[in-house]
Amino acid sequence: MTLPMPFPRLAPLALALASAPLAAQEFAPSADTSPAACAAITTDAARLACYDRLFGRTPEATAAADAAAEAAAQARRDERESARLSQGEEKLRERVSDLFRPAAPDSALANAGRGSLLDSRWELAEDSKLGPFQLRAYKPVYLLPAFWTSDRNAMPHSPNPANTVTTPQVLDSAELKFQISFKTKIAENLFGDNGDIWAGYTQSSRWQAYNSEDSRPFRETNYEPEVMMVFRNGYSIAGWRGRMTGISLNHQSNGRADPLSRSWNRVMLNIGLDRENWALVLRPWYRIPETRSDDNNPDIEDYMGRGDATLTWNRNGHEVSLMARHSLRTGSRSHGALQLDYGFPISNLLRGHVQVFDGYGESLIDYNHKATYVGVGVSLLEWF
Repeated sequence: MTLPMPFPRLAPLALALASAPLAAQEFAPSADTSPAACAAITTDAARLACYDRLFGRTPEATAAADAAAEAAAQARRDERESARLSQGEEKLRERVSDLFRPAAPDSALANAGRGSLLDSRWELAEDSKLGPFQLRAYKPVYLLPAFWTSDRNAMPHSPNPANTVTTPQVLDSAELKFQISFKTKIAENLFGDNGDIWAGYTQSSRWQAYNSEDSRPFRETNYEPEVMMVFRNGYSIAGWRGRMTGISLNHQSNGRADPLSRSWNRVMLNIGLDRENWALVLRPWYRIPETRSDDNNPDIEDYMGRGDATLTWNRNGHEVSLMARHSLRTGSRSHGALQLDYGFPISNLLRGHVQVFDGYGESLIDYNHKATYVGVGVSLLEWF
């Protein structure tokens, strides 16, 4: 027989009071706190609190330690990411440098071709580099007191009416010609151990020094500044070694007022190869367009060409070079020129120099005028 409980509504309270001592045992500190005792606690929060008491840690200290650990971990991750980016940038620089050279040991590659003709002028090998702002030879430097032409250009003309002379000039067939040329390196090794920037300047003048009737005027002077980016190469083709590739921005003008003004601007590709005593430089170019009304010489590419090639032989102080250029067009637009230069030793510092030119464009004012020119004189510097 079951007796009715006198206070049925107090049953839940009685149950809670009965279980309270058990819960208190889990949360209350134990006199014999040990890792085993903490592990026996079934409630997560109580078990964690037990471990904190056992090892003398407070929740605040735990949070601070966790934050410090996370900060340290983040710092390590940032350091690894920074190192990865730095390695990526270095690999990119190496890849750009490698575009212009074959795979080879760095030391051998950096000094490949040392002492070759092109290396002697462009400091291509690592051990040949002299550093920036050292004045170096560029094109030949010569003085030709005797420079004769087969056909004087007394009335220079151009498709632009503003650049056509209407009154004949008084000119002698014989004149004096000279040229100066130099370059200097502005920066080197822009891409690893490769990639140099050069600035060059060439000036050539034709002086009517024997023309007393017309007060001995300078008939024509051409000014040619340029900036070049040059890379060392190391490939082989048909027995030739590819030594250099470059790209340059070239300006050439004669500094005259209309109707004698002539000028053009070009972007040039320079490809240099050599073998033993020979060097070959190929220069295709693109003329930067000008407005028709401002163009002194709109058809200059059809006469002075769209590229040239210079082949040079050098041995025992003797040097022979042949320059050829062409318009790379057919029919009435097919024009070109050849120039032969020969330098030979006279003394340690001086050479004799002979020059023969045939074709169009011996100078800018004569860009569309065909003639043969012969010059004799001396030179201080040749190509090599």
